[in-house]
Amino acid sequence: MSPREKTTSLTIRMKPAVKESLRRLAARENRSIANMVEVMVLGYAETAGKLEGAADRLHPVDAASTSGKARKAP
Repeated sequence: MSPREKTTSLTIRMKPAVKESLRRLAARENRSIANMVEVMVLGYAETAGKLEGAADRLHPVDAASTSGKARKAP
């Protein structure tokens, strides 16, 4: 996603324990929860063959993170 590309919001409900796990995963990779969800969804879709080239559409630093590398601070 380019820095100027607009985003949209998504509201979801989940168990508090799931949210806490997500928060910890995001913190471990120095990401926001929203960015962690986006990376996870795109990674799943690409792995499942549902969205060809999904990681390529992420910011270049984020694309590297889908291979398990932590995102570097700007």
